[in-house]
Amino acid sequence: MKDTKELLKKVRKIEIKTRGLSNHLFSGEYHSAFKGRGMAFNEVREYQPGDEIRTIDWNVTARFNHPYVKVFDEERELTVMMLVDVSGSGNFGTVVQQKQDIATELCAVLAFSAIQNNDKVGVIFFSDKIEKFIPPKKGRSHILMIIRELIDFTPESKGTDVAVALRYFTGAIKKRSTAFLISDFMSGPFDDQIKIANKKHDIIALRLYDKHEEEFPDLGLIPVVDEETGDLQWINTSSKDVRAAYKKAALERNARLKETFAKSGVDFTSIGTHESYVKPLMTLFKKRESRR
Repeated sequence: MKDTKELLKKVRKIEIKTRGLSNHLFSGEYHSAFKGRGMAFNEVREYQPGDEIRTIDWNVTARFNHPYVKVFDEERELTVMMLVDVSGSGNFGTVVQQKQDIATELCAVLAFSAIQNNDKVGVIFFSDKIEKFIPPKKGRSHILMIIRELIDFTPESKGTDVAVALRYFTGAIKKRSTAFLISDFMSGPFDDQIKIANKKHDIIALRLYDKHEEEFPDLGLIPVVDEETGDLQWINTSSKDVRAAYKKAALERNARLKETFAKSGVDFTSIGTHESYVKPLMTLFKKRESRR
C-alpha cells in the first residue's frame, strides 16, 4: 500500500484537474452524446388541445369514451460502467506518461461528467481475469474511492483478456448501460463478446497506445521486456528490416482492431501517451452527438 498521505494528495490532484475538465468541457458534450436514450412511460392524462395525436392512448380512450394521452419521461438517468485494463502493458509509456496514468484520468473525467448528470458509475478492473468489480453508485465520495483504487491497485495477473471482461460485464450488469472499455487491446480475439455486449449496452472503446509500440526509434541494440510475460528480448533497432517488420505488425494489429469495432458497431478512438486526451474525447462525443 502506498503512503496514504501521498495517495490522497494524488487523488486530490486528479480530482482538481479532471473535475475542472468535466465542468468546463465535457459535461455538456457528455450530456448530448449519451443522455436521453429512451422514453419511459409515466402516466395517462386527459387530452388537452395542442397534445400530439400520436400520444393518444386508444385503449383508454375507448374505455372512457374521451381522449386520453400517454405521458412520457425521458430516461435521463444512466448507469455508466468503466471496464479498465489493469494488465502489465499499462505500465508502458515512453513519452510523457504511462498508459495507466491516462486510464486513471480518463476514468476520473468520465466519472465526474457522469455524476454531474446524476448517473451511477461502476468499474470493472480486468487483466486476463476479473481483478475487481465496483458496483455502480452515485456521488463524489464513490468517485474518489474509484480514483484511489485506480492509482493504488495492484493486479494479481499481468496478461490481458478483453473477452473475459466483456463476458463478466454482460452477466453482471442487467440494466442497459453506457460502458467505456479502456485498454491497449493487446489481447486475444474478443469479436463475439463485444457484439453480444454492444447489443445489450452502449459500448465505447478507448484504445491507449504509446508511439514506440508502433514504431521503434533507431537506438541500436536494446533490451525489451514484455510487461505481461516478463520475457526479455534484445532487439536491434538499427536494422531497417526490424523496424519495418515491427511497424507492419502494429499497423496490422490496429487494422484488425478497427474492423472488430466497426463490425460490432462500437464507437472507438485512440489516445496516445504523447498527447492530451481532451481532443480525441471531444471529437468522439461530437461524432456521437451528430448522429443522434
